Amino acid sequence: MRYLVLIHSNPRSRALWETLTDEQRMEFGRGYMALSEEITAAGDMVVSNGLTDPALAKRVWVQDGETMTSDGPFAEVKEYVAGFLLLDCETEEQALAWAAKTPDSQLGGAVEVRPLLDMSTLDL
Repeated sequence: MRYLVLIHSNPRSRALWETLTDEQRMEFGRGYMALSEEITAAGDMVVSNGLTDPALAKRVWVQDGETMTSDGPFAEVKEYVAGFLLLDCETEEQALAWAAKTPDSQLGGAVEVRPLLDMSTLDL
């Protein structure tokens, strides 16, 4: 089963980030690199990446056949997805264990684990 691990950023996590020294920030990044290598070695990694600032985001919709876009940031955004890991694990417990190893969760940050919808099981 595939699981999406969403790394959230919020005012508390950003305030904590601001207290870290440059070396602690580098160690944080090295922690993600080491975790990615560990998950890959275990055969559970599909892909992992951080996301850019939400101010660079675009929203897309179609109205009356015309594609419309708007720029971020979006009103009242206090929390946003800062990165993700897409895992292919045999059990939910494995996915939760990997999520608990993320540097963000180790610092008390919010990490969400969601199973992906398996479209192949839908009766179309």
